[in-house]
Amino acid sequence: STCACVEYYGKALESLVKQVKIMSIHGKMKHKRNKIFTEFRKLPGGILVCTDVMARGIDIPEVHWVLQYDPPSSASAFVHRCGRTARIGNVGSALVFLLPMEEAYINFLSINQKCPMQEMKPQTDVLDHLPKVKAMALSDRAVFEKGMKAFVSYIQAYAKHECNLIFRVKDLDFASLAKGFALLKMPKMPELRGKSFPDFTPVTVNTDSISFKDKNREKQRQKQLEQQR
Repeated sequence: STCACVEYYGKALESLVKQVKIMSIHGKMKHKRNKIFTEFRKLPGGILVCTDVMARGIDIPEVHWVLQYDPPSSASAFVHRCGRTARIGNVGSALVFLLPMEEAYINFLSINQKCPMQEMKPQTDVLDHLPKVKAMALSDRAVFEKGMKAFVSYIQAYAKHECNLIFRVKDLDFASLAKGFALLKMPKMPELRGKSFPDFTPVTVNTDSISFKDKNREKQRQKQLEQQR
C-alpha cells in the first residue's frame, strides 16, 4: 500500500527468497521506474514488489500470480491489480490477504465490481521467517529504520481506506501487526499514544546502538549523535 512497505518487504524478500530475482518499484522512484520495469519484463522469472503504480496501464507478459498483501484503497484498483495476470487468453491467479474482520470486503467486491472470489485454504507447511528479518534489523540500522517507517506508513494508509466501515484502524491488533513487520520495538506515533501492548515483546537491545552497515551513513549518524550530545 505504501512506498515504505515496498522498500522494506523488497529488502526482506531479497534475503529470504534465494535464486529468484527480486525487484521493487514505487511512485517515488520517478527516474528509475522505467528502467526497473523494462528489466523486469525481460526476466524469465522473478518477483516484483510494488505499489499501485503498477496496477494499470502496463503490460507484463506471463504474470502467473498477483499477490495483494494489502487490500487496495479502492474496489476498482482491486480489479486492475488482478488484471496484471491472465492476459490475452492466458491463465493466472490473484490472491488477496484479508484479516477475519475484513471478510465483508469479499461481498463488497462481489456486488461493487461483479468480482466473485474463492477462499484459499491456509498453507500448512509455512516457515517462520520473522526471526531472520529481526536478525537483519539488528545487524543493519537501514533495515531497522525501513521496518519502523513501513509499519507507520501501513497504519496511516489503512486509516485512509475508501471502505472505512470495513477497514477500521481501531480494530487493528497493533501488537500482532508489529510482530508481522518483525519490529524490534513499537514506534512512537499518534495512533499508538496511550496504548499498552502486553502481547508484544520488544528486544532487550538498545536500538540506538544498532549501526548502519553502510560505513558512510554510520559515520554521518555518529557525527549527528556527537552534535546532539
